[in-house]
Amino acid sequence: MLPVKKFTDFIEQNALFEPKSKILAAVSGGMDSVLMIHLLKAAGFNFDIAHVNFQLRGEESIADQNFCKQLAKQLEVPFHTTKFDTQQYAAGQKISTQMAARDLRYQWFEEIRQSGSYSVIALAHHQNDAIETILLNLTRGTGIAGLHGILPKNGALVRPLLFLNREEIQSLITENGYTYVEDSSNASVKYARNKIRHEVIPKLKELNPGLENTFKNNLRHFRDLEVLLELKLDELKKDLFIPQGDELHLSLADIKKLNPKRLLLFKLLQPYGFNETAVDDLIDSLDKHSGRVFESAAYKLILDRDKVILVKKTERHQQNLLIQPTDHTVNYHNYKLTLLHDDSPLIIKDNPMAVAIDADLLIYPLLLRAWEQSDTFYPLGMKTRKKLSDFFINQKIPLHVKNEIPLLVNGNNEIIWIGGYRPDERYKVNKNTKKVTIFELIKFENVSI
Repeated sequence: MLPVKKFTDFIEQNALFEPKSKILAAVSGGMDSVLMIHLLKAAGFNFDIAHVNFQLRGEESIADQNFCKQLAKQLEVPFHTTKFDTQQYAAGQKISTQMAARDLRYQWFEEIRQSGSYSVIALAHHQNDAIETILLNLTRGTGIAGLHGILPKNGALVRPLLFLNREEIQSLITENGYTYVEDSSNASVKYARNKIRHEVIPKLKELNPGLENTFKNNLRHFRDLEVLLELKLDELKKDLFIPQGDELHLSLADIKKLNPKRLLLFKLLQPYGFNETAVDDLIDSLDKHSGRVFESAAYKLILDRDKVILVKKTERHQQNLLIQPTDHTVNYHNYKLTLLHDDSPLIIKDNPMAVAIDADLLIYPLLLRAWEQSDTFYPLGMKTRKKLSDFFINQKIPLHVKNEIPLLVNGNNEIIWIGGYRPDERYKVNKNTKKVTIFELIKFENVSI
């Protein structure tokens, strides 16, 4: 007799799918998937069968495919099948055969699901599979997410057999006289999962014969802890991440209050590609001098006095840009620079993004570029030369912002204007100025992170 009530209760409790949902059942022909489709049939669900031939076991793979086809015919449900050159795919992608098979089957299942308008893809994982997954994750290194094992529902993937363990499945198969196929590779311990299944778990069951029930309870606790952590992280993101244009600012004082600091900071920064090593280095640097930069593949963290700045990396294809007297508009990285020539000695006030320069002092071509360590200029209102690096420090400009600032340089290599901040005293408009060139910077809007 099949445990149909327990089966449907588990589906309902975990909201796997609705009674009238259209289901794509992934069937290998093994006892787990065979039991799953018999339960689906007995419970009256609407399902089709999908089988993948990975062409890894010669005639045995063909026999499995034929078995599944006959099973679909017996149950009077539609049958989908395909085959892959799994080894060739693995070699091309430089991944293991097992990983290749996993990628190929899930990609194909999803294609069939979408083209056939199926609500979900039903997989026949059970409690022992969940135990194996946890142990695998622990040996490879994992966070809390790796401890919840296999979830009953993950997007369109559902696992309605997670209420059963392997022994219960074997007993039900025997009791009901169902035939199934045995994958000979399941007995091999060359694969990590099989090694855990055949060598590690039996030893653990010697210590705890009720291992499946223990892990079942543990899984529930781990999942609850994960939910609790995610709720806490959502609260922290709202309080800790302060949007500033295309940046996020995190107060150093607030970071130091985090407890447990390492776990929470890692989980907050993980979505931006930062690993635990980078987070450890950041924590070690919190009480040190500012200016340190930590990078992931797509983002930068800049330690800046009383805060940490999170900003998306920008690609720089263009280093220097020449400006001719006939130019009216030029683009430089995230800026547009406009030029306007005027015969009257205008002076621009209260607009740091625009400047009027004595046109007779300009030597073309002018140059737009980023700052360099050796740069000096005469800040407007001063008669002495100043290092640009010192000017940036006095203005408290963060490192990543310094590198974004466009410098307007004359043909004699003198700095005319630190775009958006300060012109050079030598190029200001004065009583002897006859005509001016007005430069205005407009910063392009970036997509916020």
